[in-house]
Amino acid sequence: MTLSYIMTGSPFTQFRDLKPFSALMFSAFIVLVVFLAVQFIAALVAIPFFGIGRVTSMLEGLNIDDPETIRLLKFFQTAQAIGLFIVPSFLVAWLLDGRVMRYLSLDRTAGAVSCILVILLVFVINPFINFTGSLNAEMHLPPFLGRLEEWMRTAEKNAEELTAAFLEVDGIGGLLFNLLMVAILPAFGEELLFRGVIQQQLTRWTRSHHWGIWLAAILFSALHLQFYGFIPRMLLGGMFGYLLVWSGSLWLPVLAHFVNNAGAVIALWMIDHDIIAPEIEEFGAGTEYWPYAAASLILGGIVLFTLRKQARDAS
Repeated sequence: MTLSYIMTGSPFTQFRDLKPFSALMFSAFIVLVVFLAVQFIAALVAIPFFGIGRVTSMLEGLNIDDPETIRLLKFFQTAQAIGLFIVPSFLVAWLLDGRVMRYLSLDRTAGAVSCILVILLVFVINPFINFTGSLNAEMHLPPFLGRLEEWMRTAEKNAEELTAAFLEVDGIGGLLFNLLMVAILPAFGEELLFRGVIQQQLTRWTRSHHWGIWLAAILFSALHLQFYGFIPRMLLGGMFGYLLVWSGSLWLPVLAHFVNNAGAVIALWMIDHDIIAPEIEEFGAGTEYWPYAAASLILGGIVLFTLRKQARDAS
């Protein structure tokens, strides 16, 4: 049996004629299997470095005050980005299409002007995103769902404490690793899965770019399991989705995602080192900032319109 047959024969091409919904379910199965496999391998790799006791103790609870536990969690966070987002996306693209780079919209580069506009967009829209985040945080469930809301707020608080522990570093080396873990890998991996795979499959299933974009954005936000940041994250996901549809290149949403995450990481590092005031990172959060949020939305809309026109002219 030749290598050519192994790579192109029926065992590896039988998934390429799946209907849109079947392709979506098949992709979910691939993501789950690969994620579990990579996490299992990561646990085996971690044991010699951290000890089996520390690895298994994660099942009982997390001591985020222990630096060694934080290092272990960072290791698993990195493995998760690879196993949940990056590897499954490339595998799904190969199994469903074979033309991996084209399927994931990685074969088309973005122009310098578009990249500059995307970077500008992320900073311009940030006050509006912070404003929606503050509104989201003030939402309450009906009284009969009080216990659910209590659990959600506890989970949100725990996530915030864990994030703060992750990002609390002293040296430049720690900052660079946080940029890798929180900005580079998530920007590339999450955009591969949610925009490169899920959005296009949802678009084919619903036969609508808009439905595909917003359903993928909802899933993107929901998977983070941070309920009081659901709306701003969903809006960002929608923005990333339109960047892909208008440009035809996944590199633009990857860039936008990276700038958004990297900006937060660097801002928090600068706040911890008393370089900037804490209020700068949260600018726009609060109902009293609604004029700034409105201006941010209008300016962001202008940049988005310019980006769309730029993409049309380029095509």
